[in-house]
Amino acid sequence: MEPIKRKQYEDLLDPLELELVGMARWAKATGARILVLFEGRDTAGKGGAIRAVSERLNPRQCRIVALSKPSEDESTQWYFQRYVAHLPSAGEIVLFDRSWYNRAGVERVMGFTDEAQVDAFLKQAPVFEKQLVDDGILLFKYWLTTDQSLQEERLAERLDDPLKRWKLSPIDLAAREKYQAYTDAREAMLAATHTEWAPWTLVDFNDQKRGRLTLIRDLLDRLPDTQVEPAPIDFPALGQELLKETYGVLKPIESYPVEPD
Repeated sequence: MEPIKRKQYEDLLDPLELELVGMARWAKATGARILVLFEGRDTAGKGGAIRAVSERLNPRQCRIVALSKPSEDESTQWYFQRYVAHLPSAGEIVLFDRSWYNRAGVERVMGFTDEAQVDAFLKQAPVFEKQLVDDGILLFKYWLTTDQSLQEERLAERLDDPLKRWKLSPIDLAAREKYQAYTDAREAMLAATHTEWAPWTLVDFNDQKRGRLTLIRDLLDRLPDTQVEPAPIDFPALGQELLKETYGVLKPIESYPVEPD
């Protein structure tokens, strides 16, 4: 399948963005709580997918959660405790850039947790998620798939691009030699946590643009009817006597120089 060109991607994304804005309006009007987990291998495209969902939404309503490693205090808490604080309130959309599934993936493969803790997590996660769903949270779990050869290409690109170098962590480098171990951990995780109330959805992200479109379309299709007409806004023209200068005592700094085409 040919990769999608940027212009075609943008044309296909435009109507989806309108639907996403409508989804947000519906969530605010109804008090719906929407929670989306983005999981996948390093370089799969989680950040780009999250931006595609959130870019046109009000950041006060749509929150992105990307937690760092647990603090010393957090490491002594119930494992799910620090995630609970970030769950959506009424009318909110929360997008997790990695989530509690770190325990079944990177923590397990890289030896940051022991097998007893992993086993406990795999038993508790479905129960925890059922409590969320039973309480009315709309939970969506996406795993972004990518081939190892493409993962290598993207890691190399991060190494060569100074604007992307920050994305390349020591964990990413160490994970390169553990591709099969990550596959085994993922399969065990899917088998234990793919439930009727909180199923996993795998999305092909070898072509990241096509993957974003696929994920957004799936998310929108799985929501109930979100048609809520925007409230009318009265926007009368201002009279000349109300129009003011754009600045007063202080002046803007000099504009950035741009050569004419």
